[in-house]
Amino acid sequence: MSPKGKDEKTEGSSEKNSKDNRSKTGIDGLDKILAGGIPIGNTVLVTGACGTGKTTLSIEFLVSGAAAGETSVFLAVTEPASRVLENIKTYEFFNPKLVDDKKLQFVDMDALYEKLGLDKVEFTYEDISVLLNGIMDIVKETGARRLVIDSITGICFQLKTREKVRDFVFKLARQLSEAKCTSLLISEIPPSENHYSTFGVEDAVADGIIVMGNVDQRGYLMRTLHVVKMRGTTHSRAKYVIDLTPYGIIIVPLLRSTATAVQQQQ
Repeated sequence: MSPKGKDEKTEGSSEKNSKDNRSKTGIDGLDKILAGGIPIGNTVLVTGACGTGKTTLSIEFLVSGAAAGETSVFLAVTEPASRVLENIKTYEFFNPKLVDDKKLQFVDMDALYEKLGLDKVEFTYEDISVLLNGIMDIVKETGARRLVIDSITGICFQLKTREKVRDFVFKLARQLSEAKCTSLLISEIPPSENHYSTFGVEDAVADGIIVMGNVDQRGYLMRTLHVVKMRGTTHSRAKYVIDLTPYGIIIVPLLRSTATAVQQQQ
């Protein structure tokens, strides 16, 4: 899946590709698309509708890092961390020992809000600073090198305005980069939308954008993945089809997968 041909253009070819400066996602196809992985310290928006595989991708990213000795943290915003943990136990790539050894940690956002005294419907700029400090305290105290926030949309709804959302995401990305913590921010958008974020500013601030969606091929709904941008690396801009298996995400080029789906229906 090297980036060749008209359908697989690359960008940022002047950037130096150093695999020693990458956070490997653990998803072979995605690491190939990104020429070795996500540049360390990048903040990546993983965006798409419900059921497109965003959480599964982020969990596999964290498990891969934890297995390699990097402390990895999942910040659960939209559902309890205990439920997320229960759901991922069905995956063969998940190792519960990583949780026991605190290499893979799950944090409830509601618990953090309560600890910080943020029980408001709308956050002020002062509240945003308190929240940023709270998140970065978790990163520093755990020594996290990988962070997933699922979802950033859930937090942004309490910021209300585009100005506050941009301020929050910009400062969060900057501080995570300074801490050399590679992060995935899950963004929820309706399936019919053609933009990459709810408020229209998160994608502009993020270092990378991975769009996950669905494509209908003769009545067969296939999940897709498309890297729109990724600072610090060359990458394929082609659209790929993904399959969620008990062993992890499998990625194949869209055209090849389409041909397979057609053959199966004949």
